Amino acid sequence: MPDDSTSLDRRGFLKRAATGAAATSIPHMHAQDHDHDHQVVPSDPALRTKALESLLVEKGLVDPAALDAVVDMYEHKIGPRNGARVVARAWTDPAYKQRLLANAGPAIAELGYAGAQGEHMVVVENTPKLHNLVVCTLCSCYPWPVLGLPPVWYKSAPYRSRAVIDPRGVLREFGTELAEDVEIRVWDSTAEIRYLVLPERPAGTENMREEELAALVTRNSMIGTAKVALADGGTR
Repeated sequence: MPDDSTSLDRRGFLKRAATGAAATSIPHMHAQDHDHDHQVVPSDPALRTKALESLLVEKGLVDPAALDAVVDMYEHKIGPRNGARVVARAWTDPAYKQRLLANAGPAIAELGYAGAQGEHMVVVENTPKLHNLVVCTLCSCYPWPVLGLPPVWYKSAPYRSRAVIDPRGVLREFGTELAEDVEIRVWDSTAEIRYLVLPERPAGTENMREEELAALVTRNSMIGTAKVALADGGTR
């Protein structure tokens, strides 16, 4: 959670952004600027969101503390470690893995992870000859209950387009080198279906407990841009 000074600065910024947004809605201002493009608030969606948040706060419709709590929850509590526990369970429990691949939603819910943005889940498994990569080509559809909030790069236009056009090149930029005989499958998440990659289990982890295995699993490995690495640098 941010300290008081950070919160005040953030609220001040939002207030200024909201003031600019409100100004653009005044008819006479539009009339004055009809000869050229004029926009007080940039088109950046994040800034528009902040402006809307500020307006809702000022009207008393939203509690700022509640907003901060929701953001903190998704960033730090409902984050990739939930997905990591799902992966570790699948690695150690063959019956669970079978249920997960056959019908991901109920299997994930068995571990207590369910909710908005994760109602319809599909889990795809990496193998020595098949590597899966997840993208949302239209926006940023993402399985919040198991991965938290999507990273900035996942929402960027370059990733959304190039993951489909040149997935091998994108993986290389993430430091993931695949042999030429490894097939890459790209899965397009939508509002209806969201995907989670089940990475390969690293060799040499046969005696590790489920909790230790979960600690190895990263967010990127569950999106497919990375493999799971051991502490000594070995990967699979």
